[in-house]
Amino acid sequence: MHHYGIIGYPLLHSFSAKYFNEKFKTEHIDAEYSLYPLDKGEWSNGERLKELLDTLDGFNVTLPYKQAVIPFLDRLDETAQAIGAVNVVYQRVGYNTDCLGFMDSIRPLLREFDRKALVLGTGGASKAACYGLRKLGVTPTLVSRHPQEGMLGYNELTEAVLNEYTVIVNCTPLGMLPDVDSCPEIPYEYISARHLLFDCVYNPEETLFLHKGKAQGATIRNGMEMLVGQAKAAWKIWTKCAKWAGQCTKDILDFKYI
Repeated sequence: MHHYGIIGYPLLHSFSAKYFNEKFKTEHIDAEYSLYPLDKGEWSNGERLKELLDTLDGFNVTLPYKQAVIPFLDRLDETAQAIGAVNVVYQRVGYNTDCLGFMDSIRPLLREFDRKALVLGTGGASKAACYGLRKLGVTPTLVSRHPQEGMLGYNELTEAVLNEYTVIVNCTPLGMLPDVDSCPEIPYEYISARHLLFDCVYNPEETLFLHKGKAQGATIRNGMEMLVGQAKAAWKIWTKCAKWAGQCTKDILDFKYI
């Protein structure tokens, strides 16, 4: 039997186990997909992760480890290397399919005047979102509680800034189950019908971030399409890589891997 899974913390509401186990069953593949929640203590010395790398054929990576996993891998494919974050691993090779899921979901919503985006958060999801936005012709600016050069702080989000940036992407876990009463601290009173709010969180279906945006007339979308899109791409990587005995490159995948 082949073994796959997801690592991250917490994994209270993982979509992946049901999705991939149903795929294995439908495709008559002798494999199982399990959850591997790793808290900071288990992650700190890397022993548990090294054990999983030796045990699992492939796995997904979710917050907060999309960047922290990189030193434990043998190599990254060129997209993951460009982004600086990994959400899919197969035989110690890291990939990033978050950017594909994100681009496919947000692309139909972009309008002619959407040229600048605020990306809330600085973790692995934000790196994939920034990469995808650039590919779509939208210039991203990161927003952080501790801004560095080239970023904005939340206290800098004035009415003038929000008028300039019509796309806002939440890449923080704020609002995710069970913390449904939280949201990024942006001035929602300056949101209008010209704005597009995208939340990488998918559970609940409408986060407080999206709810407040919708109340101001904004177009909204949650992270479910992004999640399904990145999972489909992960499936193709795993099955193609397995079929080709690990000799997987972007050239043999049957989808355009950026």
